[in-house]
Amino acid sequence: MSEARAATPGFLVWRLSMKFRVAVDRAVAPLGLTHAQYSVLGSLYGMQRAGESPSQRRLADHTGLEALYISKLARGLEAAGLVDRAPDPDDTRAVRLTLTEHGREVTARAVVIVRDLQERLLAPLGGLDGERTAAFVRDLSLLLDTPLDPKEKP
Repeated sequence: MSEARAATPGFLVWRLSMKFRVAVDRAVAPLGLTHAQYSVLGSLYGMQRAGESPSQRRLADHTGLEALYISKLARGLEAAGLVDRAPDPDDTRAVRLTLTEHGREVTARAVVIVRDLQERLLAPLGGLDGERTAAFVRDLSLLLDTPLDPKEKP
Protein backbone atom coordinates (compact mmCIF):
# COMPACT_ATOMS: atom_id res chain seq x y z
CA MET A 1 0.00 0.00 0.00
CA SER A 2 1.92 3.02 -1.24
CA GLU A 3 -0.20 5.44 0.82
CA ALA A 4 0.86 3.77 4.10
CA ARG A 5 3.40 6.44 4.99
CA ALA A 6 0.73 9.16 5.03
CA ALA A 7 -2.05 7.01 6.54
CA THR A 8 -3.03 7.29 10.16
CA PRO A 9 -2.81 4.26 12.46
CA GLY A 10 -6.62 4.25 12.75
CA PHE A 11 -7.03 4.13 9.00
CA LEU A 12 -4.52 1.28 8.69
CA VAL A 13 -6.24 -0.72 11.46
CA TRP A 14 -9.58 -0.20 9.73
CA ARG A 15 -8.16 -1.25 6.34
CA LEU A 16 -6.49 -4.31 7.85
CA SER A 17 -9.70 -5.33 9.62
CA MET A 18 -11.65 -4.96 6.35
CA LYS A 19 -9.04 -6.98 4.44
CA PHE A 20 -9.19 -9.74 7.05
CA ARG A 21 -13.01 -9.76 7.11
CA VAL A 22 -13.19 -10.08 3.33
CA ALA A 23 -10.53 -12.81 3.33
CA VAL A 24 -12.39 -14.84 5.98
CA ASP A 25 -15.72 -14.30 4.17
CA ARG A 26 -14.20 -15.76 1.01
CA ALA A 27 -12.44 -18.60 2.82
CA VAL A 28 -15.48 -19.87 4.75
CA ALA A 29 -18.08 -19.23 2.00
CA PRO A 30 -17.75 -22.81 0.67
CA LEU A 31 -18.95 -23.97 4.11
CA GLY A 32 -21.99 -21.69 3.83
CA LEU A 33 -20.65 -19.27 6.43
CA THR A 34 -19.87 -15.57 6.66
CA HIS A 35 -17.09 -13.97 8.69
CA ALA A 36 -19.60 -12.88 11.36
CA GLN A 37 -21.05 -16.39 11.61
CA TYR A 38 -17.55 -17.82 11.82
CA SER A 39 -16.73 -15.37 14.62
CA VAL A 40 -19.69 -16.68 16.60
CA LEU A 41 -19.06 -20.34 15.82
CA GLY A 42 -15.29 -20.16 16.35
CA SER A 43 -15.70 -18.33 19.66
CA LEU A 44 -18.39 -20.74 20.80
CA TYR A 45 -16.18 -23.68 19.75
CA GLY A 46 -13.28 -22.40 21.86
CA MET A 47 -15.47 -21.54 24.83
CA GLN A 48 -17.14 -24.95 24.80
CA ARG A 49 -13.75 -26.68 24.61
CA ALA A 50 -12.84 -24.70 27.75
CA GLY A 51 -15.98 -26.03 29.47
CA GLU A 52 -18.10 -22.91 29.09
CA SER A 53 -21.68 -22.76 27.82
CA PRO A 54 -21.92 -19.03 27.20
CA SER A 55 -24.96 -16.84 27.09
CA GLN A 56 -25.57 -14.68 24.06
CA ARG A 57 -24.48 -11.68 26.17
CA ARG A 58 -21.20 -13.37 27.15
CA LEU A 59 -20.57 -14.25 23.51
CA ALA A 60 -21.27 -10.64 22.51
CA ASP A 61 -18.74 -9.41 25.07
CA HIS A 62 -16.18 -11.94 23.86
CA THR A 63 -16.54 -11.18 20.14
CA GLY A 64 -17.08 -7.43 20.37
CA LEU A 65 -20.31 -7.78 18.39
CA GLU A 66 -23.52 -6.15 19.58
CA ALA A 67 -25.80 -8.42 21.64
CA LEU A 68 -28.69 -7.83 19.22
CA TYR A 69 -26.49 -8.91 16.30
CA ILE A 70 -25.36 -12.02 18.19
CA SER A 71 -29.03 -12.86 18.78
CA LYS A 72 -29.80 -12.49 15.08
CA LEU A 73 -26.77 -14.56 14.06
CA ALA A 74 -27.60 -17.24 16.66
CA ARG A 75 -31.17 -17.57 15.34
CA GLY A 76 -29.84 -18.03 11.81
CA LEU A 77 -27.22 -20.55 12.96
CA GLU A 78 -29.92 -22.40 14.89
CA ALA A 79 -32.10 -22.55 11.75
CA ALA A 80 -29.08 -23.97 9.88
CA GLY A 81 -28.71 -26.71 12.50
CA LEU A 82 -25.34 -25.44 13.74
CA VAL A 83 -26.32 -24.01 17.14
CA ASP A 84 -28.81 -24.83 19.87
CA ARG A 85 -30.32 -21.95 21.83
CA ALA A 86 -31.79 -22.72 25.25
CA PRO A 87 -33.11 -20.63 28.14
CA ASP A 88 -30.61 -20.13 30.94
CA PRO A 89 -31.92 -21.94 34.04
CA ASP A 90 -30.37 -19.29 36.30
CA ASP A 91 -31.54 -16.19 34.39
CA THR A 92 -34.86 -16.21 32.54
CA ARG A 93 -33.74 -13.27 30.39
CA ALA A 94 -30.62 -15.05 29.12
CA VAL A 95 -30.19 -17.56 26.31
CA ARG A 96 -27.37 -20.14 26.39
CA LEU A 97 -25.72 -21.28 23.17
CA THR A 98 -24.15 -24.62 22.31
CA LEU A 99 -22.87 -26.07 19.07
CA THR A 100 -24.76 -29.01 17.65
CA GLU A 101 -22.79 -32.05 16.47
CA HIS A 102 -23.09 -30.71 12.90
CA GLY A 103 -22.02 -27.28 14.19
CA ARG A 104 -18.88 -28.76 15.78
CA GLU A 105 -18.00 -30.54 12.52
CA VAL A 106 -18.47 -27.44 10.35
CA THR A 107 -16.65 -25.22 12.85
CA ALA A 108 -13.70 -27.60 13.13
CA ARG A 109 -13.33 -27.45 9.33
CA ALA A 110 -13.67 -23.65 9.35
CA VAL A 111 -11.04 -23.29 12.09
CA VAL A 112 -8.49 -25.15 9.95
CA ILE A 113 -9.35 -23.00 6.92
CA VAL A 114 -9.01 -19.75 8.88
CA ARG A 115 -5.81 -20.89 10.57
CA ASP A 116 -4.28 -21.60 7.15
CA LEU A 117 -5.47 -18.18 5.96
CA GLN A 118 -3.89 -16.48 8.97
CA GLU A 119 -0.64 -18.34 8.38
CA ARG A 120 -0.58 -17.03 4.81
CA LEU A 121 -1.55 -13.46 5.72
CA LEU A 122 0.99 -13.34 8.57
CA ALA A 123 3.83 -14.76 6.47
CA PRO A 124 5.48 -11.30 6.16
CA LEU A 125 5.77 -11.29 9.99
CA GLY A 126 7.11 -14.84 10.17
CA GLY A 127 3.79 -16.70 10.20
CA LEU A 128 1.58 -17.53 13.16
CA ASP A 129 4.52 -18.64 15.30
CA GLY A 130 6.89 -15.84 14.33
CA GLU A 131 8.44 -13.43 16.84
CA ARG A 132 7.13 -10.41 14.96
CA THR A 133 3.63 -11.93 14.98
CA ALA A 134 3.86 -12.43 18.75
CA ALA A 135 4.87 -8.77 19.16
CA PHE A 136 2.04 -7.73 16.82
CA VAL A 137 -0.46 -9.73 18.90
CA ARG A 138 0.84 -8.10 22.11
CA ASP A 139 0.46 -4.63 20.55
CA LEU A 140 -3.05 -5.38 19.27
CA SER A 141 -4.05 -6.78 22.68
CA LEU A 142 -2.73 -3.66 24.39
CA LEU A 143 -4.78 -1.46 22.07
CA LEU A 144 -7.91 -3.60 22.54
CA ASP A 145 -7.49 -3.43 26.32
CA THR A 146 -7.32 0.38 26.26
CA PRO A 147 -10.70 1.72 27.43
CA LEU A 148 -12.73 3.88 25.08
CA ASP A 149 -13.64 6.13 27.99
CA PRO A 150 -10.51 7.63 29.62
CA LYS A 151 -12.31 7.48 32.99
CA GLU A 152 -12.45 3.66 32.78
CA LYS A 153 -9.60 1.59 34.17
CA PRO A 154 -7.95 -0.94 31.81
